[in-house]
Amino acid sequence: MEIRVFEPREMAPGADIRTDIQRYRIYEKGALAREVEDISPYWASGLVSFLLGCSYSFESALLDAGVPVRHIEEGKTVSMFVTNILCKKAGVFEGSFVVTLRPIPTDKVVRAVQITTRFSAVHGTPVHVGDPSKIGIRDLGKPDFGDAVRIDPGEVPVYWACGVTPQTALMKNKPDLVITHSPGHLFITDIRNEDLATF
Repeated sequence: MEIRVFEPREMAPGADIRTDIQRYRIYEKGALAREVEDISPYWASGLVSFLLGCSYSFESALLDAGVPVRHIEEGKTVSMFVTNILCKKAGVFEGSFVVTLRPIPTDKVVRAVQITTRFSAVHGTPVHVGDPSKIGIRDLGKPDFGDAVRIDPGEVPVYWACGVTPQTALMKNKPDLVITHSPGHLFITDIRNEDLATF
């Protein structure tokens, strides 16, 4: 029996992880070698695939509750930053936590936390609120990935876990070949965002 490790059977039966993402990054020995729109030519026996949840999945719930999402307002990709928070080592892999930033009005921060906590499968509760220097971010105007966004007076920077985190471990460990999604280019399923909520 053929094992189709490129078919995300649980999340999207019949889909093909090699072609169904808009843009991919190919890393060779830890360095970004190229970006492509189809990884079929690079697929080989022994490769496996997996999906991580994305914080984009809780944004419609934020908007429905009147919590603004700045990168959507500005037509940009969410700001992503490599932090000084170290991930738990897994075998030879280790790296720094990557977070997404969303500026939230001070009076809506608690509501944003309550809403996103329901989405634990897609990054859930924020990992930090407030001073970026506490997690090693020097300049909110210079994200490591994505686009910078405006932060208005009376807003607080709030940070969630980011699915780009594994890429920092890959870049540090330098395996011969790794293929990831390009930041902001995600695998999309027919699963409703609300169905990802845990309560």
